[in-house]
Amino acid sequence: MFVRKKKNKSGVISIQIIDKSTGKYKLIKTIGSSSDPDEIENLFEEGKIYVQDYLGQFILDYSSNNFQEKVAASIQNIRIEGISLLLGKLYSEVGFDQVGNELLKQLVLIRLSHPASKLRTSEYLERYFSVNVSEDKIYRYLDRIYSEEKEKIQQLSYEHTLKILGGFITIVFYDVTTLYFQIDDEDEIRKRGFSKEGKHQNPQIVLGLLVSIGGYPLAYEIHEGNKFEGHTMLPILESFRTRYKLDQLIIVADSGLLSTSNIENLDARGYEFIIGARIKNESKNIKDKIHSLKIRNGKNEVIEREDGLKLIINYSEKRAKKDKHNRDRGLQKLEKKVKSGKLTKSSINNRGYNKYLKLEGNVQINIDYDKFNNDSQWDGLKGYITNTTISKDEVVDNYNQLWKIEKAFRISKHDLKIRPIYHRLQRRIEAHITINFMAYKIYKELERQLIEKDAKISPEKTIEIAKSIYAVNIMDPIEKSLKWKTLILNEEQKSIENLFLL
Repeated sequence: MFVRKKKNKSGVISIQIIDKSTGKYKLIKTIGSSSDPDEIENLFEEGKIYVQDYLGQFILDYSSNNFQEKVAASIQNIRIEGISLLLGKLYSEVGFDQVGNELLKQLVLIRLSHPASKLRTSEYLERYFSVNVSEDKIYRYLDRIYSEEKEKIQQLSYEHTLKILGGFITIVFYDVTTLYFQIDDEDEIRKRGFSKEGKHQNPQIVLGLLVSIGGYPLAYEIHEGNKFEGHTMLPILESFRTRYKLDQLIIVADSGLLSTSNIENLDARGYEFIIGARIKNESKNIKDKIHSLKIRNGKNEVIEREDGLKLIINYSEKRAKKDKHNRDRGLQKLEKKVKSGKLTKSSINNRGYNKYLKLEGNVQINIDYDKFNNDSQWDGLKGYITNTTISKDEVVDNYNQLWKIEKAFRISKHDLKIRPIYHRLQRRIEAHITINFMAYKIYKELERQLIEKDAKISPEKTIEIAKSIYAVNIMDPIEKSLKWKTLILNEEQKSIENLFLL
């Protein structure tokens, strides 16, 4: 805003207050007009006073003692705005706005930017986003998510995934992980079991996740912590197929879900599947066939099993080098322990490289080098069991996308901090999982759009930049009202603004 002298056709000079904050000249007020030079200067000075005193547009003297007070008087509040602008936009594009609750949106977005416990979430919402919501209100809303909104949320996620994948889903990927609790006592859902995180002493739950090609989350279920992971797959598949009326599905899962009952149940219900094989556990006849194959690097061969299923065998030189490296390293650790005499009773099991140990005499422990050397014949080999009619190369290519579900778990555990979980009631545990499910869906949509826009930046970096975009709440000097003004200050912030048209 500034004071302007404007010469009229009559020769009279008008003193005007002009605002250009929107990029266009806007007449705010005419102080007066005159042809007398002295009067013109008086009017001009009056205009400057008007701007400074009456509209609050004072000139800041950085050296003055009251500089901070002047700034504080002008700025009423500051909040992070980039998260709402960027991730809030994606939240709406996915369709989650249709759930119709602003608190849900806030909980999902802050899970992406400042993941924490519900108590800390309440504090962070107020501190960084000027949102005042109590911890008790959050907990009460978790109950509503579980009872009223969980199914709709998964439906909206599915519909969006269906749209971005071209209108059909024929291949899904399934895996499980475990989530531990920092408690001592078990209950109906939180039980001790085999922990993928090495927290065997902690009660846990088992989380099953179904994703599409590209790693987009489709559905999830939680189970008791002591439930065998192989028994978790069929319930979620049946629920998913029934809910969305899908006739044909190819299921891709790792060898941890390989069991005779799983294969029989999948086959009986009309599912096609690709499951990682435990080739060392095959019959002698099949193992002899595997070793008779002369597979070139990166190529695949098919062996017909007696049960009518196909066993696809892939060989990779890179995998062979890694297998050998791991075996050699495991052997070196065992040799060091044997030599030091520090092996204890806990070492005598068949896990990992301890399988190379053997007992001789009463308590003598040695290394079975024959067993170690025989294992080299498996270096670089990987198997896949399938009943599909797709080609052997397609089988391997589809299975190789399973890493994306592993990435989903990794992001959920580390970036979104899905664990540790502080909830006790099952309904609130499930609501917590639902919020993380939604947050991961937004993360994947951000990742997809960055790739689509050919942006050379990761989702994590994008979120970090968005967290640096602030808005200030200031008094509008023209309308005499408080307004929020978003500050886009540097090139990184401008690049995000341009990429997503914020």
